[in-house]
Amino acid sequence: MTVKEKISLFPHSPGVYRYYDSEGNVIYVGKAKDLHNRVAQYFVDPSRLSLKTSVLVSKIADAQFSVVDSEADAFLLENNLIKQYKPKYNILLKDSKTYPWICVTGGDYPRVFLTRRVTKGDGSRYFGPYSSVKHAYGLLDFFFKTYPLRGRDCNLKITSEGILRGKYRPCLKLHTGTCRGCCVGRISVEEYGAYIDEVVKLLQGGSHQIIAHYRSLMEAAAAELDFESAALYKDKMETIENHYSKSIIASTTERDADVFAIVMDSDEAWGNFMRVRGGSIIQSLNLGFKLRIEEEPEDVLATFIGEIESKFGTLSKQVIVPFMPSMDIDGVEFILPVKGERLSLLELSSRNAKEMRLNALRQSEHTDPDSFHHKVLEELRDALGMDVLPEHMECFDNSNIQGTNPVAACVVFRGGVPSKKDYRHFLVKTVVGANDYASMKEIVNRRYSRMLEENPEDLPQLIVIDGGKGQLNFAWQALCELGINDRLTVIGLAERMEEVIRVRDPYPLFLDRNSQALKVLQHIRDEAHRFGITHHRDRRSKAQVASALREIKGVGEKTEQRLLLRFGSVPRIAAAPLEAVAEVVGEALARKIKEELSNERS
Repeated sequence: MTVKEKISLFPHSPGVYRYYDSEGNVIYVGKAKDLHNRVAQYFVDPSRLSLKTSVLVSKIADAQFSVVDSEADAFLLENNLIKQYKPKYNILLKDSKTYPWICVTGGDYPRVFLTRRVTKGDGSRYFGPYSSVKHAYGLLDFFFKTYPLRGRDCNLKITSEGILRGKYRPCLKLHTGTCRGCCVGRISVEEYGAYIDEVVKLLQGGSHQIIAHYRSLMEAAAAELDFESAALYKDKMETIENHYSKSIIASTTERDADVFAIVMDSDEAWGNFMRVRGGSIIQSLNLGFKLRIEEEPEDVLATFIGEIESKFGTLSKQVIVPFMPSMDIDGVEFILPVKGERLSLLELSSRNAKEMRLNALRQSEHTDPDSFHHKVLEELRDALGMDVLPEHMECFDNSNIQGTNPVAACVVFRGGVPSKKDYRHFLVKTVVGANDYASMKEIVNRRYSRMLEENPEDLPQLIVIDGGKGQLNFAWQALCELGINDRLTVIGLAERMEEVIRVRDPYPLFLDRNSQALKVLQHIRDEAHRFGITHHRDRRSKAQVASALREIKGVGEKTEQRLLLRFGSVPRIAAAPLEAVAEVVGEALARKIKEELSNERS
C-alpha cells in the first residue's frame, strides 16, 4: 500500500500523525483536529506546496497516526513526541541554553538560592525560569537584604532535632551580624517560615498583598501608640514598594495573565513570554525557533505556547495573544486585546520579541553577512509591499548651490551593500537654474534610457529618490515616458521625518525607526548625498579656479592648463615673479595676469 493510499484511510478524528523516511526515522510530527483532512493536504495538489514542504513530502516513506480524545490532548502528545524523536523537519528550538531558577528548599529552615537544574520530587519549590541572570540575582540580593535568611553558602541540612542535640557550630556570619543563627536556634521555625512565606509570595507576584498586609499592621500599631513597631512595618512596606516599582512593571489592577508575542521571518521565529501575577510581571522569557518547512503563524504560536507550558507549568486562565493559536486548551481563554492594559502588555511583549530578532540580525551581520543582508532585503520587500526582493537598488540625489554647477549622483546597492564600481555622476545639461524637479526627471531619463539600450536585464528592482513628492513625481514621469514604470518600484525618502513616499499614495509610510529596512534606505540615501556633494564640491572648486583665470582677456583653456601645471594654483601664480609667469605665457600676457590677480586679491 502506498503512502497516499494509507493516508486516505486516516480517520476524521483529532490526533497526531508521524511521517517516516525510508530508514524508519521519524522526520515530522504534526497535530490535527481532523487527521484525514490535514494529512491529505500534503498529497492532494503537490504543485501548491512550497519548496521546503515539497522536499519533506518527497522523503515520506510511511505515515502513522494516533487518535486522541481532544485537540488539547493532540497538542500535548505532539509536544512530547517532538521532544522524544527530534524530527528533522519540525520547528527547532534555537535556545538550547539552560535558564536559571530560584529554588526554595523544604525543611524547617529552607534555603533560597539560584540553580540551573530542576529536580522534581525533592520537596523544593522552583520559580522561573529567568531569561536574565542579572534579574534573578537582583531578586536574591533584595531578599537577603530584606529578610534574615540563611547565608547563600550555607549548605547545612538544619533540623530542629539537630539544633537540640547541638549538632551544628555557628560560622563567622553569626558574629558579624549577617546571619540570625538558624543553626543554633536563634530564630524559631515559625518566624523563619513566615519570612520564607513572604519570599515565596513575592516570587509568585504577591507584592500587592504583602504591602497591604504591612500597611494594616502599621496602622494597627500606630493606633495602639506603638510607634516603634509602626516605623518598622513602614520601612518594610517602603522597601518592597521601592524595589518592585523599579524592577517589575505593575498594572493598576491585580489580575493574573500570561502574554505571548511572536515575530516571524521566512525561516526563523522569535517569541516573548511574560507571566503577570497580581498585576506585576514576574517572569519574562525569549525563545527563538528555526522553521524547517513553511509553517503557519498559528502553528508556530501553538508550538511556542506548548514549549512555555512545559517549562513553566500550567498556564493562566487568561492568555493574551496577538492572534488565535491553532489549538484550544481546556480552562484557558485566549484574548485578543484591542485597548487598555492588556493591549499595553501585548505591545511590550511584541517589543521584546522584535528586540530579540534585531539582536539576532546584528549578530548574524558579523557571523553570516550573506544571510544577514538577505534577511534585511526580505524585511524591506515586505515593508514596501514589493513582489520581488530588491537585490538591485539605485538612489538619486541632486546637488547645487544657488543654481550653480548643478550635478546629480546615482549610487547602486547590490545584495544590500554598496557597489561602488557602479556609482555614476551626472552633469545637468538641459535645465537652467535651481530646478530640482526638472533636474531629477532629466537624470532619471538619461540613466535608464541608456540602460535600456545597453543592458535592459540589469534594471533595478527598487529606485530611491532623495526628496519629497515633487522629486518623486518627476522621476515617475521619466519612468512612464520610458515605459518601465510597471517593471520596478520607485519611492521617495524625505529626510525630515524619515518618511517613505509612494507614487499616488497620499499617506506616507513610516517604517519602524529600529528596523533594518529603514536603516538600509537611510544608508543608500546618505551614500548618494555624500557622493553627490563630493562631486559638486570638486566642480565648484574647478569653476572658481577657471573663473579667476579665464576672466582675464587672452587666457583660454590651454593657457590656464599650462599655468596650473607649472604653478599648481591661482594664489601661487599671483605670488610668482613676473619673469617666471612670462616664461609660460609671454611678458605682455604675464603683466596682464599679474595685474588682474593683484587687483582681485586687493
